[in-house]
Amino acid sequence: MQVRDDDVLLIIDVQNDFCPGGALAVADGDAVVPVINSLADRFGHVVLTQDWHPPAHSSFASSHPGSAPFGTITMPYGQQTLWPDHCVQGTQGAAFHPQLKTDRAELVIRKGFRGEIDSYSAFYENDRRTPTGLAGYLRERGLKRIFLAGLATDFCVFYSAADARRLGFDTVVIEAGCRAIDLAGSLDAAWTEMAAAGVQRVDNLG
Repeated sequence: MQVRDDDVLLIIDVQNDFCPGGALAVADGDAVVPVINSLADRFGHVVLTQDWHPPAHSSFASSHPGSAPFGTITMPYGQQTLWPDHCVQGTQGAAFHPQLKTDRAELVIRKGFRGEIDSYSAFYENDRRTPTGLAGYLRERGLKRIFLAGLATDFCVFYSAADARRLGFDTVVIEAGCRAIDLAGSLDAAWTEMAAAGVQRVDNLG
């Protein structure tokens, strides 16, 4: 697949806490780093997202006495998976993986910084209404096609890809550059929903 001038590589949450040894480690998560570094060299435009939670964030199981990680609760904006404390602002866990090349990133979108609401998507908080501003940025820059890679396929990559399509962007997920959490079939469900939304799935760019 040929990379165009109006393409952008959107790298999702390649942070220490989502890699092996981290607080919310995705199996084999660090394997995406060399793939993404190679991809980034081919794109004229690169954007990063960074999970950036305040302490005691409402999505942390520790903020809900008696609750366990990976359970669910009902929040004002809908069902919320409860997570181990992760990607707390200013901690080493929230930092990008040390081998991830970030110097060519034109923008870093931090998400999840509002204590009362989680944020999986690069475009919206989990209420699906509160925007991050990324869509407007991409449109003002004339960027029309979004390639996604990062962590995790079935959560933040999936939500970002689905929202990109909902906003009218051509959207491609590069599977070799992603890894999944896969909670109770969430990976298959994510791929099914992305396909239904018109997200293109490729193994790599060749």
